[in-house]
Amino acid sequence: MTDANSRSVDLPLIDHHSHGVVETELSDDEFRSLATESDWPGPAGTDSLDSPFGLTVRRFCAPILGLEPLAPLDEYLARRRSIGAAEANRLLLRSTGTSDYLLDTGIPDTRLLGPAAMAARAEARTREIVRIERVAEDLASESTAAGFVAKLPATLAARSRDAVGLKSIIAYRHGFDIPAERPSGREVLKAADEWFRTAERTGTFRVTDPVLLRFGLWSGIDAALPIQLHTGYGDGDIELFRADPSRLNPLFHATRSRGVDFMLLHCYPFIREAGILAQVFPHVYLDVGLVSHYLGPSAGTAIRQSMEVAPFSKVLYSSDSYGLGEHYAVSAAIWRSEFVALMDDWVASGWATPNHAERIAAMVASKNARRVYNLKA
Repeated sequence: MTDANSRSVDLPLIDHHSHGVVETELSDDEFRSLATESDWPGPAGTDSLDSPFGLTVRRFCAPILGLEPLAPLDEYLARRRSIGAAEANRLLLRSTGTSDYLLDTGIPDTRLLGPAAMAARAEARTREIVRIERVAEDLASESTAAGFVAKLPATLAARSRDAVGLKSIIAYRHGFDIPAERPSGREVLKAADEWFRTAERTGTFRVTDPVLLRFGLWSGIDAALPIQLHTGYGDGDIELFRADPSRLNPLFHATRSRGVDFMLLHCYPFIREAGILAQVFPHVYLDVGLVSHYLGPSAGTAIRQSMEVAPFSKVLYSSDSYGLGEHYAVSAAIWRSEFVALMDDWVASGWATPNHAERIAAMVASKNARRVYNLKA
C-alpha cells in the first residue's frame, strides 16, 4: 500500500453518492458559491476558498490543470477560465481513478450534467439514484391530493426501475425525529390535502410534512432498492441535531427484516454514531462523503473514525461532489492518501498483513458498493 503513484490503478473507486458537474463557464464568484454548503455570500473580508477546501484545490487540483502545487488562487481560477469548464472537468474527473459514479439526479439545477454526459466527460460508468422527494413533488404538480396518495408508490417504483438506489433528504426537510412505522392512509390523505391547499397559496410543491416524508420513505422501502439517507452536515437549511443518525434507531428496528439496505451519507460530525449503527444493524452502511473534500488536511480524522467500529464490509467511499470537478478530484485524492496511510499504519504496527490491508482497502473503495447496489462490471 505504499506506492502512491499506483493508487489510481491499484485502488479504483466506486463513488456511490455524487451529483453532476456544472459545464457552463463560471465567474470567480460563481465558483466560490459552489465551493461551500452555505446558501449565502460571505461577509466582506472573507472568502469561501480561504478554507481547508481551497487549500486542497491548490494542492491537488493545480497540478492537474498544469500549475505548480499550491499556486495562488487567482492564478488557479485564471487557468481554469483559460482552458474552459469542459476541459477542466474532463481533466479533474479523469484524475480520480473512478470506475463508476452513482448520481443523485434529484437536484433541479439545469446546469448539471446528467448521467450520460457525465459518463462521457469522466470516461466512467454512471448509474442513477432517484430522489424520493423529487418524485413526490413532480407527481403532486400534476395530480390531486387523492391521486397523489394513490399513485406515489407505483410512480416511484416505475421511476426507479432502471436505477440502482433511492435517496431521501428527510433529514433536511424535517429531521429524523419521526415515528418509525408506516403512516396510515387516513394520515397521509389528511396531510396531502393540507399540502395541496398550501401549494395553491404558494404556487409550489415542497414536501416538508413529516407524514408525507414518511409516506415517501416507506414507498421507497417497498421499492426494495438501497436507500441513501443524508445525515449530519451538508446543507444550508439543516438543523444539525435533527440529522443525527442515531435518531433512526427505531426505523432500523422496524425495517430490519424488510430486505432493504440503508446507506448513511456524510455522517459528520456523527461518524462514530453511524459506525455503531452499521455494526449493530445488518442493513445499515456508512460513508464520510462531502467531508472527504471539505475537511482538507483534517479529512484523515473522519476517515479513521469511520473505520473504528463498523465492519469493513459496511463502509463505502463517496464524494457527494456537486457542481465542481474539483470536488471529485480532491475527494478521491484525499481519501486514497489518507486511507492508504491508515492501512500502512496498521501493517507497520502489526494489526494487519499487507494482503489483509489491500483487501480492506479494495472493499471500501469499490467492492462493498458493487455488492450492495448489485452493480455489474
